[in-house]
Amino acid sequence: MSERKPIESWLTDMDGVLIHEGVPIPGADAFVKRLRESGKPFLVLTNNSIYTARDLHARLRRMGLDVPVENIWTSALATAKFLDAQRPGGTAYVIGEAGLTTALHDIGYVLTDHEPDYVVLGETRTYSFEAMTKAVRLIEGGARFIATNPDETGPSTEGPLPATGAVAALITKATGKQPYFAGKPNPLMMRTGLNAIGAHSETSAMIGDRMDTDVLAGLEAGMETYLVLTGLTTRDEIEKYPFRPSRIVDSIADLVDRI
Repeated sequence: MSERKPIESWLTDMDGVLIHEGVPIPGADAFVKRLRESGKPFLVLTNNSIYTARDLHARLRRMGLDVPVENIWTSALATAKFLDAQRPGGTAYVIGEAGLTTALHDIGYVLTDHEPDYVVLGETRTYSFEAMTKAVRLIEGGARFIATNPDETGPSTEGPLPATGAVAALITKATGKQPYFAGKPNPLMMRTGLNAIGAHSETSAMIGDRMDTDVLAGLEAGMETYLVLTGLTTRDEIEKYPFRPSRIVDSIADLVDRI
């Protein structure tokens, strides 16, 4: 293999890499501080579409991680970017929270349940059977089906919760229509993020804790990939996949000196 160019830009997942259940992972503060001091372009990514970038900025800051709003990239923002390119000024029926509805409002979309161009499914704390029924009927009526991310479960202090991918499967079963997922592992999320900070894949690295989303998305986007072992993937599980990260490290603390 040819030697890669030096890393000039960094993309990192949030949950399992920088924070875990609302607590910063040791070394995360030093990593963010070093990134900001370096002046290198960087993004903190999340497949969670509940929160706006401003919300996440405030939440991270309370934990001691000062990540500017413009350095946060969510699956909701990636979804909005995709829809704006596909059908500018369109309409959508949305199942989701402020992170998703705000992103769609910001690109000029009208949110409606009357003959929308799209049904857009995102994360929410309270999935409504009535809303899912409406989504099924609109898709059967011709609306295109979009989902922010394929994650089937999400974390909570009590255990896993059903997430976007699981609800999307329910709607697919009822309609026979598969959604287009805009978030990880779709490399679209990485490419739109790289474009947002003016970075290039051949000089960028992706840090994540999941082989099936973070590492796969980075790999398919042509980036160097780092897997940290502070999240969902254990060292033993890595061998189950037909692809590998560029490097495996114990935690984000091991990458501070690489910036």
